[in-house]
Amino acid sequence: MPRRIAIVEDEPLIRANYVEALTRLGYEVRGHASRSEAQAAFAQRLPELVIIDVGLGDEPEGGFELCRHLRAQSATLPILFLTARDSDFDVISGLRLGADDYLAKDISLHQLAARINALFRRMEALRKPVAADSVIVHGPLKLETERMCVAWNDADVPLTVTEFWMVHTLVRFPGHVKSRDQLMRDAQVVVDDATITSHIKRIRTKFLAIDPAFDAIDTVHGAGYRWKA
Repeated sequence: MPRRIAIVEDEPLIRANYVEALTRLGYEVRGHASRSEAQAAFAQRLPELVIIDVGLGDEPEGGFELCRHLRAQSATLPILFLTARDSDFDVISGLRLGADDYLAKDISLHQLAARINALFRRMEALRKPVAADSVIVHGPLKLETERMCVAWNDADVPLTVTEFWMVHTLVRFPGHVKSRDQLMRDAQVVVDDATITSHIKRIRTKFLAIDPAFDAIDTVHGAGYRWKA
């Protein structure tokens, strides 16, 4: 059975393009034009993954409201924001509401498909026992590759898929400087340097929320970042 994806996007042409493109990739895709339409459909049957725009018709933050509603219905449903609103404030707002990832609309279909596949892989892995060879332990950090989960001092760090792969890249080789290009490649995103900087900033913020003394990620000016050895 094909995986069921819902796309909530108020622009008809954009919605139709995503529905067509993801259907070609083998998914069963349904498009919804508004928050109310989506919620009515989801009350009958939840999809297996939801892609949401932030602004929906006359609701500038309708996508945020829908995300909050969905997360109350299901703690594990993969939710991905795909929007032109990619300021730090909007990204952090979406992630705090429980979204699994937050992507700008200029992302390629290839990158979007990779992100969707990663979210489905994480869902499947969470249902399986932890494989010992997929776990990296480095001091207070514990990283489970298959499940895409990270813990610090035994407390879960709520990283998005993009953030997880960036941390994974740094942690695999502590002390080695990883350039922004390497972080982009391993996270399967193509963004500008400022966006990478924002990702690292949000990663640090999430660790600091658990441990105010966290300082494991070094910025190496002009070169990139490294996880302290």
